[in-house]
Amino acid sequence: MTTKPWQGRFTQPTDKFVEEFTASIGFDKRLYRHDIEGSIAHVTMLARQGIVTEAEKEQIVTGLRAILADIEAGNFDFSVALEDIHMNIEARLTERIGAVGGKLHTARSRNDQVALDIRLYLREGVETVREALRGLMMALLEQAERHLDVVMPGFTHLQTAQPILFSHHLMAYFEMLRRDLQRFSETLGRINVLPLGAGALAGTTFPIDREFVAEELGFAEVARNSLDAVSDRDFAIEFNANAALVMMHLSRLAEELVLWSSANFAFVDLGDAFCTGSSIMPQKKNPDVPELIRGKTGRVYGNLLALLTVMKALPLAYNKDMQEDKEPLFDTLDTLLGSLKIFAAMIAAMTVNAENMRKAAGSGFSTATDIADYLVRKGLPFRAAHEVVGKIVRFCVEQNKTLPEVTLAEYQRFSPMIGEDIYECVTLEASVNARSATGGTAREAVRREIERARRELA
Repeated sequence: MTTKPWQGRFTQPTDKFVEEFTASIGFDKRLYRHDIEGSIAHVTMLARQGIVTEAEKEQIVTGLRAILADIEAGNFDFSVALEDIHMNIEARLTERIGAVGGKLHTARSRNDQVALDIRLYLREGVETVREALRGLMMALLEQAERHLDVVMPGFTHLQTAQPILFSHHLMAYFEMLRRDLQRFSETLGRINVLPLGAGALAGTTFPIDREFVAEELGFAEVARNSLDAVSDRDFAIEFNANAALVMMHLSRLAEELVLWSSANFAFVDLGDAFCTGSSIMPQKKNPDVPELIRGKTGRVYGNLLALLTVMKALPLAYNKDMQEDKEPLFDTLDTLLGSLKIFAAMIAAMTVNAENMRKAAGSGFSTATDIADYLVRKGLPFRAAHEVVGKIVRFCVEQNKTLPEVTLAEYQRFSPMIGEDIYECVTLEASVNARSATGGTAREAVRREIERARRELA
């Protein structure tokens, strides 16, 4: 039986099933690199403070680096009996270098050690997520730039509302992702706090230098309260909340891609590499990637709820419940990175059917609001203009006409204020380019936003 470092208090061995049930090594072994990195910084500080000798530090650091090489070479057997990544590494270290390996755990607890490992892991993960977000933002930006003259229908309630540029639509998602990028940047500041030195919950009696360890590991500050340091998982919950928002944004765009790529819309074609066929219907090209990302959104929401539920009633300080923080966190990071990576590639490969988009933009009386604005400029109050245009639209429905097909005489039956210049308002280009204020869909306004976005990403 493997000897456990806490075994002194116990007279009976741990039940085999309890051992398996309570072990976390099956999932926290991915923290091995961060655990070793933290341990090297810790023992370096111990030597600097005279708590261990320089020779002991060198033995421990050499042993840890050899263990790191073993793990990365696949030559390390993780033991369930040793419960977690920390005890697995410490036990192997003692096997390698003898009793001096046991000095590594001086002035620390597994409680502050795991808090450190998660922060190191997540700090790295956030940087990877930010890079993946930028990749998707760039793919959207390039499609927007390439299709700056493509007009499509804008929708409210999934009903044709007003014509917009396809680029303007894509840039709306760019804005969502820009906010996501900001949120992760802000969260990074709260992740980048050193918990090591808090001990189990009350600090340590040894003369440690936490600020030195923080500097060694690149942390901006140290946790100011030992109880909070070991029991805080706000940063992990915040990461999951940020990820849930990203997935919600991806799910919205995924839904639009599913619609747009259908035969009923035929606005875009998703590359064959991102679709699958049907086992029975040979004509099918199913948008499986956006559908699956839409489905995985619920998975990330569930992980957020799981973390919130784990933490919702825990007394200070550390509790074993908190072992349940890792799987939702790891799964969210994996799901988010995979979704962002595949989405960026799918957007880059997407082709656009400009003709179908334009045709759809011209239906549904999408320039009706422009006629109301025209009448307002002629002096008619907006509410009165709204009523006039509503009657014109009803006439068009009854006569099966589009707004550009209505004759001047027919227009003037509804308002004598309408003149020949009405036809300058009801074209798609006139409608789009009339909205030139910042944030509008006019070509020049969208071009400016694309240029600003390029500068930001650079």
